[in-house]
Amino acid sequence: MSGGYEVQFVTIHGHRRAFVKVGTGPALLLLHGLGCDHTTWESVIEPLSRRYTVIAPDLLGHGQSDKPRADYTLGGFANGMRDLLTVLGIDKVTVIGHSFGGGVAMQFAYQYPERTERLMLVASGGLGPEVSPAIRAISSPGFHQVMSVLTLPGIRHAGMAGLRALSATGLSRTRDLDEVADIYDTFRDPAARHAVRHVVKAVVDWQGQIVTMADRAYLTEAMPMWVVWGRDDRVIPVRHANAAAELAPNARVEVIPDAGHFPHKDHPQRFARIVQDFVRTTEPATYSRARFRRLLRNGAAPVALHAVPETA
Repeated sequence: MSGGYEVQFVTIHGHRRAFVKVGTGPALLLLHGLGCDHTTWESVIEPLSRRYTVIAPDLLGHGQSDKPRADYTLGGFANGMRDLLTVLGIDKVTVIGHSFGGGVAMQFAYQYPERTERLMLVASGGLGPEVSPAIRAISSPGFHQVMSVLTLPGIRHAGMAGLRALSATGLSRTRDLDEVADIYDTFRDPAARHAVRHVVKAVVDWQGQIVTMADRAYLTEAMPMWVVWGRDDRVIPVRHANAAAELAPNARVEVIPDAGHFPHKDHPQRFARIVQDFVRTTEPATYSRARFRRLLRNGAAPVALHAVPETA
């Protein structure tokens, strides 16, 4: 059990995948961020499941899912979500992705527009180059060796206690450190460390994020898209929310005050209402091969993301 919900398992391509599936109604696919798992959504699963079928998986390499030597690219994760939904008998979903999960959500919508009704990005990667130095450090050559020392029992427990104490101060700069402590704890598993490092190397280098939606954002013309951010996000700057609005003019952007990188945890009831408003006020995308062909043929000029102004 997890948060009162049963964690289920299914084996696909020889790898066991963990997920929570609860509720009835239109399907929501909730994709967690780097080093997290489905439990990051615990506070919003219950209110959302009153109206929707909520599917919250542990991405491969995370949580209770297997951590094999495997394809940890955005495309690989999108393929895995397609296969999971197929096994579960779910044809179409509204995809909601947080942080790295936002990158997976965008990739899923790009690869499988016929299965994507709406796209919601929550403090998402893929909207600009900036990212916290801690995430860039994961791709460094010595990460595994250093973390093997930092996750020794005594050191890990002291480090986690320090992070939680800083989080408890209530300062905006330290609000997310309790979640960082949980991620730090998962690194005690060498397989989890290897998986997360492969994930980061696929999307981040020493200069920052290397994968963005800039060259494909015009495709969102055919799909409802909302962007949600915490104003005090110290992991991915809130100005990336403005980048989303510039890249996809039809997207709605909502910045939540007094929230950090995990706005769905800081304000779960408000977040659930945002999701409900998104589904209630937008029509699900209907895939048209002819329209998709037209968009691809016409294309759009890439938009530079490095000069996006700060959100007011």
